[in-house]
Amino acid sequence: MLQLNNIKAHPGATKSKKRLGRGSGSGHGVTSGKGDKGQLARSGGSVRPGFEGGQMPLYRRVPKRGFNNFARRITAIVNIGDLDTFDFSKGGEVTLDALEKGGFIKGRHEKLSVLGGGETKKALIVKAHRVSASAVKKIEAAGGKVEIIRPPRFKRAKKTEKKAEKQAAK
Repeated sequence: MLQLNNIKAHPGATKSKKRLGRGSGSGHGVTSGKGDKGQLARSGGSVRPGFEGGQMPLYRRVPKRGFNNFARRITAIVNIGDLDTFDFSKGGEVTLDALEKGGFIKGRHEKLSVLGGGETKKALIVKAHRVSASAVKKIEAAGGKVEIIRPPRFKRAKKTEKKAEKQAAK
């Protein structure tokens, strides 16, 4: 009967470790399977990843394009006509959190921008970081309100936060 204390690998499933430096009869004697001479035969002899023996490496041959802004802020853009289809039964406010929780927008966003595309018949209470002039007119015409909120502050690196904490402790 198969039990945890008598489990074995199938024959040929495991291979014994290559035992180096055990003489000529071992099959890996003298040079220990590293061949003769050369940089890689030496102890500690290796090259960094991407090194091509002095040839211009691939990561330097390939052209670089564009710029990745580490401080970018991702804005969720929503039209008034799209908000008309959204269910506000839980709360009458249109906020970034409400749209994310309701599954209306997906992904990570830091700011909410409302544009005037489409029409609305609902009296919406919009709390966004940016609202276009045409959207404000349409919302107020339907009996709603618009409140512009400040965007969140950019989060700094952890080092500067630690420095500020040390200075505050002094």
